[in-house]
Amino acid sequence: MYIRRCMQTFPLRRISNLDFSRNRIFLTALWAAVSLTSVAVSAQDQGPPPPPKSHHAPRTLPLGKFYETQEPLPAGKPGELIRSEQAYEYHLSYEASTFRILYHSRSPRGEDVAVSGVVLVPDGTPPAGGWPVIAWAHDFVGSARQCAPSLLKNLNEGPLLSMYASLGYAVVAPDYAGLGTNFPHAAFDTRSNALDLIYSIPAARAALPQVGKRWVVAGYSQGANVAVGVAEAVSEIGDPNYLGAVSVAGVAEPEEMFERFASGSEQSMLVFLAQGVKTVFPEFRIEEILTEKAMPLYQYVSHSCEARLGPEVVQHEMLKLGWGNNPYVKKFWERNKLAGKPAQSPLLVISGGADTAVPAELTASAIGQLCEQKDRVLFVKYPGLNASGVLGNSVSEQISWIKARFSGLPAPSNCH
Repeated sequence: MYIRRCMQTFPLRRISNLDFSRNRIFLTALWAAVSLTSVAVSAQDQGPPPPPKSHHAPRTLPLGKFYETQEPLPAGKPGELIRSEQAYEYHLSYEASTFRILYHSRSPRGEDVAVSGVVLVPDGTPPAGGWPVIAWAHDFVGSARQCAPSLLKNLNEGPLLSMYASLGYAVVAPDYAGLGTNFPHAAFDTRSNALDLIYSIPAARAALPQVGKRWVVAGYSQGANVAVGVAEAVSEIGDPNYLGAVSVAGVAEPEEMFERFASGSEQSMLVFLAQGVKTVFPEFRIEEILTEKAMPLYQYVSHSCEARLGPEVVQHEMLKLGWGNNPYVKKFWERNKLAGKPAQSPLLVISGGADTAVPAELTASAIGQLCEQKDRVLFVKYPGLNASGVLGNSVSEQISWIKARFSGLPAPSNCH
């Protein structure tokens, strides 16, 4: 969920079953991948994926020269590849070739920025037209450069991503600008994160010709809203090869979600929100919404992913009264409002009935807005499951829906 990693690292709340949840995702995804090979792999004429690999390696990779860029950045069109390299350091559950990419995107203010990411390519001969593509919108990992998912040896959600590859899909997993590369990170700015993802597709194809043109996006937690943002942004840009979006455990109106965080035990997430608003609107002053007591933590998380080692802040002493009425915060909400533009292609939205971070009722409210603008949405709720449980247990739903999009079948909808 949005707050999973922050709740793990901030001293404001303790999670005792985090490792269990991650193992559940891993085991469920592995089981699902084996049982679903007949669903998605038959078209590729592949056998079952190899067994998972065991390892006991360090979790992180160094922020190396690959991520460095010239200052100023030499001009390039959005989606233009800067460089790529094959990477052998990742430890994934299934065999797949992995490549790093660095490419041009645009900041929230339209400036040229570099974005890093990873592409997973199935082993074997690609089908005619290249491997179909799943673009991955990742969940919240922090806001410092070294927090980039491509610097984690398991790519943050590696078991799921490598399972996608084992089923015959190329996986394009961007970091978002400022994670990995030396640019300001627009935390929670759905619009710019979505553009970073859209522009990763031509960059991946420039680096690897076996990557096909047709693609879908899938996102989890924060990435669930990013996936919806991709669906809406593509309608502006226009891409006939984009086929749809899968959003798992996290679709909600940003304003409603952060108001919930601010009134509960996840108030610390507003530190990252302040960073995002500052990146989008440089004239915004952080101290207009954060108290003096919160400023040391704000400074700390700008250069560390281990916020639990940073300055402690007493709950409910982080925010100034009336923070939500700040004009720049209001502009941020308006910029990132869901249902801003009709989606070009269908959406599958999945939620957990026991998700405490982004409850299913918040997601249902957002779905209502998407349906009002005539988007084609299939909303599926898993009773009794939290965000981690939904991610693993919905694998069959995800793959069946994705396979149907590549097969050209009509998309189901339960909008009323």
